[in-house]
Amino acid sequence: MFFKKGDILIIIAVISVSMAFYFLYNRYANNGSVCAEIYYYSQLVDKVRLDNNETTHTFSVSQNEKVVFEISGGGIRFIQSDCPDKICIKSGWLSKPGQSAACLPNGIIIKIVSANKNGRQPDATSGQ
Repeated sequence: MFFKKGDILIIIAVISVSMAFYFLYNRYANNGSVCAEIYYYSQLVDKVRLDNNETTHTFSVSQNEKVVFEISGGGIRFIQSDCPDKICIKSGWLSKPGQSAACLPNGIIIKIVSANKNGRQPDATSGQ
């Protein structure tokens, strides 16, 4: 036999603890309102609050009106762009802090940040 009884118990314990941390993080860390920060070539040009209302709103930024966004149900997505590969449109809905999408040919980046922390998110490398 490849695994011993003790090995299986350790694997089950590690998976159980990992799942518990995952569910607790998703339940408590993502509570609260979020904002979408829209950047045009690294310059913050708009900050949009994403509320969980069911109204649909489409808009574009004045720096590049070829790219159109849609806000609905607490999320934002690209719905129109003149870029050749349309990867930005295929990225789908963004609604949780830490998610991002970009349309690099047009220089547009969307980042989702927590509205409660004034948009400040921990840096992945320094933790600050």
